[in-house]
Amino acid sequence: MDTLKRFYGFSLIFTLICLGLGAWYGLASTGTVSGTAQILWIIVVLSVLEISLSFDNAVVNASVLKDMDHVWQKRFLTWGILFAVFGMRIVFPLAIVAIAAGLGPVEAMNLSLNDPLEYERIVSSAHVGIAGFGGAFLAMVGLKFFFDGEKDIHWIGSVERFLGRFSALPAAEIALLLLSLWGISLLLSDADALTFLIAGILGLVTFIAVEGVSTLLELHEEKQRLAGAAVRSGLGGFLYLNILDASFSFDGVIGAFALSNNMIVIALGLSIGALFVRSMTIHLVEKGTLAEYRYLEHGAFWAIIVLGAIMLLSAKFHIPETITGLIGAILIGLSLWWSMRFKKRHPDHDAHIAGPAAD
Repeated sequence: MDTLKRFYGFSLIFTLICLGLGAWYGLASTGTVSGTAQILWIIVVLSVLEISLSFDNAVVNASVLKDMDHVWQKRFLTWGILFAVFGMRIVFPLAIVAIAAGLGPVEAMNLSLNDPLEYERIVSSAHVGIAGFGGAFLAMVGLKFFFDGEKDIHWIGSVERFLGRFSALPAAEIALLLLSLWGISLLLSDADALTFLIAGILGLVTFIAVEGVSTLLELHEEKQRLAGAAVRSGLGGFLYLNILDASFSFDGVIGAFALSNNMIVIALGLSIGALFVRSMTIHLVEKGTLAEYRYLEHGAFWAIIVLGAIMLLSAKFHIPETITGLIGAILIGLSLWWSMRFKKRHPDHDAHIAGPAAD
């Protein structure tokens, strides 16, 4: 009970607030108890789906967060939720509608409330660009973890050692991603192919930019340490984590329209899930779960590569979110089982992990 309160107390309070807002909105919009109950049910289902589909996100977040200062860990849980809730679950779909339809923010908001079907259509029409950007960014996150010659722990040994050898070839993962973008673009119409390629390249550039900013901040902090100044590191990781979380959110926001086309209902449901994912991340960090289960991180990064590939392919093929979540759950479950088996066979082995996902 103490653990639940410590790590998930704020998330539970936030859930009650969102359900209260959902009940108020349901009564105001439908005027019936049954209509309100239906809205609350959809909010609950959306939040559960967001949590279940985002466990790999929590594990990868934890791999970055474990090396950050405690203050920045808390800021990720508090400040970062503003970006996750208001940025990705509310502002992001409104921005898509505003840009695609040439509307102002107020008009886009009115459209979402008064014509949800048209709002859903416009958001869904932007899927090719979202798939290119989000898929490229996530693919780079996963590839960077495995294209690492210094990583000395391997789960799928032959494959991971093979990928690690390519780390000696500069920008090998970038070349692989660009070839993948080009190959998938050949399956699309000319207009969609151009949108997909531009979005994918922007996703790649965003990843490189975030990595660059993180490196510059680390170099600056290292100079301060050498000069004897006290340093609280974490800004670079904080930026990286929020962009990573946004990439994970793209498909969830689009997929939520399968359950509801009401912006308020979607925002409430996904926001509950987003906060629980952050609480799970803090829990994993403070309990040292990644160190205790040596292959769990590997399973999460394999899940990210699969998710990135599915997002890229979704520009052409419809792939249900349940399949994506199931594959991720299987990979993480297998890595957890493999870790427990290793721990049982080597009880005195000092488990450690290969390193953070971002420098």
